[in-house]
Formats: sequence, structure tokens, C-alpha cells
Amino acid sequence: MKIIDAIIPGKPFVSFEFFPPKEQTEWPAFFRTVERLTPSRPLFASVTYGAGGSSHRDTLDIVSRLKQEHGLEAMAHLTCIGSEPGQVERFLDALANQGVTNVLALRGDLPKEVTPETYPSRNLQHASDLVSLIHASHPELGIGVAGYPESHPEAVSPAADLEALRFKMDQGADFVVTQLFFDNAHYFNFVRRARSLGIDSPFIPGILPVVSLKVINRIVSLCGASIPPAFMAKLEEADRSGGAAAVQRVGIAHARQQADELLASGAPGVHLYTLNRADAVLEIVEGLLGS
Repeated sequence: MKIIDAIIPGKPFVSFEFFPPKEQTEWPAFFRTVERLTPSRPLFASVTYGAGGSSHRDTLDIVSRLKQEHGLEAMAHLTCIGSEPGQVERFLDALANQGVTNVLALRGDLPKEVTPETYPSRNLQHASDLVSLIHASHPELGIGVAGYPESHPEAVSPAADLEALRFKMDQGADFVVTQLFFDNAHYFNFVRRARSLGIDSPFIPGILPVVSLKVINRIVSLCGASIPPAFMAKLEEADRSGGAAAVQRVGIAHARQQADELLASGAPGVHLYTLNRADAVLEIVEGLLGS
């Protein structure tokens, strides 16, 4: 099933993002985490593309198992930069053969050894190129794309970033999953500006529970998100007074508050970046949807 067909107005949901373990020896623990979270009945579960040193084959194997063994609607992340169209189409064929019917289409980071002048493919330089390829070659697949409430770090301006998003949607994307943010005003402003440009697709807010100051500082430096000063002050005070466990408590409480407010104000659902941490996610989703 395409995820877009499962998103029903007025019926909020949760969804999860998982990260493939670096080593296959870690897979049993990973799938135990999946088993613990499956009863939360996520609308879908996405898997990042070759994250943390894992291979693209790992991502394919994991989304297949999520679908076939755990009954989850799985969405594979797919990056295009540095790839040939034939390579991408073979990956899409493999997904379809395993019954995986949804893809999150991303540009991805430019490999260190590749420059704009030496792209393997001039046809796949942007996420919009990937959306167009998927839509044309595999129309049976659902397509999600990324959106940046605080603008992409490489964007010339917020307006230019939003125009790029509109172009991605015009190429055949179904819905938007946002980059993480810690102030819900960023999400609502982002959606309002998108609607003014005629983008009427669902915008699923991405929420990351802070479980470590070190981890969040690294992630924020990569994605361009900001941390509200008052929230950062709480995290730092928690670190001083109670260490890592206290930081995690503050981070989980903030994520739960974000989720409650987003759903109460009309967000279609919330997409939780799990960091493969079942305990944190379970705390956030318990009672979130009123059941």
C-alpha cells in the first residue's frame, strides 16, 4: 500500500524511523527493538539508506523483514547523488520484488571523492531528479520527500528552499516528512508558507527525542536545526545535576509535549526518529493517540 493512501484526515498516527546497525552481529538486538515498538501500531516505518557504515543491501534486507516478518508498512530511504539511473532502478526493482511499496527520495550527501564536475550521472543531481525517475519507472511506488522547517543548510533562502520543495512535489511526490525541529512554530510556519504556494500534500513532522547532549549537538550541526535557548538551558542544567539519565528525561518530555501540541493543532501524525531506542519512543507514544 502507498503510505499516502493510509493517511486519513482526522485520524492521527505515529510512524518510526530506524537506522540499520553498522554490523550484522547487531541485527538481533535491532529486531528486538522493532518487536518492542511494533505494538505501537505505527502507520509506517522508514529505514535510512546505508546509514552508519551499513550497506544498501542491509537497508533492503531490513525493510523486507519489517514488511514480511513484522507486518509493518516499510519505507526505504533512497539517495541519488553519485548514483547512475540504472543502479537506482535496480534497487527499486529489488524493493518491489520484496513487496516494499514506498520510498523516501533524497539527494544525499555528496561523496568526498566526487565533485559537481565529476558526478557519475548528470541526471541525478537533486532529489527532484530522483522523484521524477521513480514516478516514471515505478509508478506503483509511493514517494515521500524531505522538507526543512528551518530551511535546508545549503539553501540560498527560505523562499528558494520552498520553491525547490514545490518542484519536488510537482515531479510526483506524495507527502513530506520534515527534518527534526524543537520549536513547533517552525513546523506550522513552514506548512503555512507551503500552502500559500499551493502545496497541499500532507506534511508529517519529524520529532527527535534528545537522549544525549553530545548526540544532539552533532545532529544539529549536520542538519541546520536550532535548539531554543530555554530548552538548551534545561538540558544543560539536567546534565549538571543528574547526568545523562536526567538529560534523557528532559529530552523525552520535550518530545512528548511537541507531539501532543502538533497533533492537537492538526498535524496528520508524528514521525519519530527513534535512534533505535525503544524505551524513549515508548515513553513518548504511550497514550499519545488516546488509546
